Amino acid sequence: MQIEERTVGEVLVLDLSGKLTIGEGDELLKDKINSLIQQGKRKLILSLEGVPYVDSAGLGEIVRTYTTVSRQGGQLKLVHLTKRIEDLLSITKLLTVFETYESEQEAVDSFAS
Repeated sequence: MQIEERTVGEVLVLDLSGKLTIGEGDELLKDKINSLIQQGKRKLILSLEGVPYVDSAGLGEIVRTYTTVSRQGGQLKLVHLTKRIEDLLSITKLLTVFETYESEQEAVDSFAS
């Protein structure tokens, strides 16, 4: 798994690509988020367009990421969910927890309101 980082205005967008699974992407995401929180980044978007597969550990890491960011007074939003990830979030009732957006611009704009 790879994480590309870019800034759109005051918002940091993390483009994830590859599988988010135990031992493959979960630790990488955890380390990246912890580092960003320490740098004072509080407005984060996870773009999941390039993630073909998420297992339970990967899903757990997304939830942990959300919790970590929220506890620090930040916001985490998800964008570009694949059908598989959207179904997974729906089945686990997590779709009601996360703010999800179809387009990156919608997600970025949502921080202003």
